[in-house]
Amino acid sequence: MSNVQIMTGNSAAAIGAKLSAVQVVAAYPITPQSQLAEILSQYIEGGELKAEYVRVEGEHSALTVCISASTVGARVFTATSANGLLYMHEQLHWAAGSRLPIVMCCVNRGVGAPWTIFNDQQDSLAQRDTGWIQIYCRNNQEILDTVIQAYRIAEAVYAPVMVNYDGFVLSHTMMPVAVPDSETVRDFLPPYRPHTILSPDDPRNLNPVLFPWRRENSAGVLCDGYMEMRYKLQAALEKAPAVIQETNRLFAAAFGRDHGGLHWEYRTEDAELLLVGMGSLASEATAAADLLREEGIRAGVIGVRVFRPFPAGELRAACARARGIVIFEKGISYGYEGALCSELKAALYRAEHQAPIHNYIAGLGGRDVKARELADAARTSWQAMEKGNYDQPTSWLNCYTG
Repeated sequence: MSNVQIMTGNSAAAIGAKLSAVQVVAAYPITPQSQLAEILSQYIEGGELKAEYVRVEGEHSALTVCISASTVGARVFTATSANGLLYMHEQLHWAAGSRLPIVMCCVNRGVGAPWTIFNDQQDSLAQRDTGWIQIYCRNNQEILDTVIQAYRIAEAVYAPVMVNYDGFVLSHTMMPVAVPDSETVRDFLPPYRPHTILSPDDPRNLNPVLFPWRRENSAGVLCDGYMEMRYKLQAALEKAPAVIQETNRLFAAAFGRDHGGLHWEYRTEDAELLLVGMGSLASEATAAADLLREEGIRAGVIGVRVFRPFPAGELRAACARARGIVIFEKGISYGYEGALCSELKAALYRAEHQAPIHNYIAGLGGRDVKARELADAARTSWQAMEKGNYDQPTSWLNCYTG
């Protein structure tokens, strides 16, 4: 059974963590994430959530606490935004390298300098090579549901999961959300079974300095070197897509909501022009596709839900019939193009059908992006593609470039 409530994205994330029965929360306030940490602290203080809230002096320490608590067998949660996530950078690597199933919400915000408190996805995209699974949500319902799914995914592959959603656009916007009952969530999410064991009766040395080669330990057991440990993390991330899809299938069966697993599609059955994006920007693109359809342009949308591990095969299949692809994204790999654009181009490298791709950078620092503006950009690209003008430099939407 579900109870429909009107709530913000931050409230949805907090309820998702509470329903997941987290045992340790450590977070440091930063706009627009602060509300999420405050709600969880109220749950714990009021006895609604039996957990420890550890107050820390910064984001680096917050993730360090989560690493320690996860190592000794607790289910943990943290959240941050923007420069707070950057401050965690060292420990992001440590959490992934330790194979700890930590779940963190990144409430996406532009990074400084110059300062902004408003939304884009540069913060999480900049951390894509740290070994974390990255999932992007399009609305508040998906935020709540994805936090619950994230624990099942993380604890199946022993890799941390970053649940990303757009600051203010979702974090502070209220919309209806169906809150599942705790018993159904408990049936869906089994207790955490840690792979690390710390006991006075069985002392261990965790994460020692490793040599480049394999070597025997004091008991004569041949142990992995540094490179083998990196290979195992990569293998876990390569296994994750199947786990994510199965988790999504089981969640849909239990709760009646299917968020698409690795990606979702809108009006793609006969689409010639595909609009591609992540998070709320992809959701806005569905309205743009409707506008283009009214003009006779058969447009559809592909929402990339999982950016790491990148679902290359699934997106290759989804784009197989497209005659043109337009990618909108709230971030850029400076000196080149949008990261999502680069990843999709690489995924399509081995495809038999090669559709032209145009890339638009949009909404940085919270600049508003309207459906009609996405439609205008997509129409311009489509008209160019129809004339055979396939090459187009990365364009900046609603930005003065003179």
